[in-house]
Amino acid sequence: MTIRSGPFNLLTDVPGIKVGHAVDTDVRSGVTVILPDDPALAGVDVRGGGPGTRETELLRPTCAVDRIDAIVLSGGSAFGLDAASGVANYLASTGRGWPVVGGMRVPIVPSAILFDLANGGDKNWGEEPPYRRLGREAVIAAAHGAFPLGNVGAGYGAAAGRIKGGLGSASVIDDQTGLVVAALVAANPVGSVTRPGTGRFWAADLEQDGEFGGYREETPPGDIDLDLPAEGRIGGHTSIGVVVTNLAIDKASAERIAIMAQDGYARAIRPVHTPMDGDTIFAMSTGRLKPTVPLPLAVARVGSLAADCVARAVARAVHAADSLGGLPSWRSLHAG
Repeated sequence: MTIRSGPFNLLTDVPGIKVGHAVDTDVRSGVTVILPDDPALAGVDVRGGGPGTRETELLRPTCAVDRIDAIVLSGGSAFGLDAASGVANYLASTGRGWPVVGGMRVPIVPSAILFDLANGGDKNWGEEPPYRRLGREAVIAAAHGAFPLGNVGAGYGAAAGRIKGGLGSASVIDDQTGLVVAALVAANPVGSVTRPGTGRFWAADLEQDGEFGGYREETPPGDIDLDLPAEGRIGGHTSIGVVVTNLAIDKASAERIAIMAQDGYARAIRPVHTPMDGDTIFAMSTGRLKPTVPLPLAVARVGSLAADCVARAVARAVHAADSLGGLPSWRSLHAG
């Protein structure tokens, strides 16, 4: 078999998936929307101690709804949950959504938020936070193909420990079977994505084709202490993401893939799933590829590939980010 990165090395390498972003540079925050061409099966796993989510319980295997219309990742802490309302309202106006009694359709739009309220942006928005507007702008902007990384969408105002976080993505394709697995992450962890005292990404061993700089600084052996930011910077963080595959699965399998994909955070961030993080991963399937092996084996493989893609997406997010609000970028410290 031949496993390689997709042509874009992005979530949109999965056929039938669009991604859109919107940002407010004054607020220093933004929204990312993952929009399947057709309603898609999805699951979720939440590991951090301070999560902020919407419609996640609906994704449990025991619940009735088995298809979603979009997933929203947003900055803004609890205010950012309103971005999903902007997306749902827009999708309803286009006729998308779960059919209910009376002929109406209710778009199913799970979402998760990260904390970026302390990044120096103008948060004096009064009674009208910008997130409903940003959600609508992001879903309208959703498109197939390439999209930028770093200071974009939900990752615009993100921090990764002591340096600038951002939005990243990565993919793999099996040329023999046609399997595609991809991840998108807004990386905003309280933990470090690099080995303390160095610029070497924890995920360096998973890098494909120099996608996050090919940085191979040698590091000394020995115990590694936690590299947490100053006390005033640990009020809230959270990494949020989505993994998508074209493999046809069921809801229980989607949840299992999301659980396995969380290991990607652990491969790229240290420490992870802390009380200050609300780490969440959604798993989505477009269902266009039928399994050729028993489903448990297929799910185990997808989950393993998804975890690697998540780790790579975290590193790519930080590698692509630009300095903002006093937070230095990785490239300003280590590139060149």
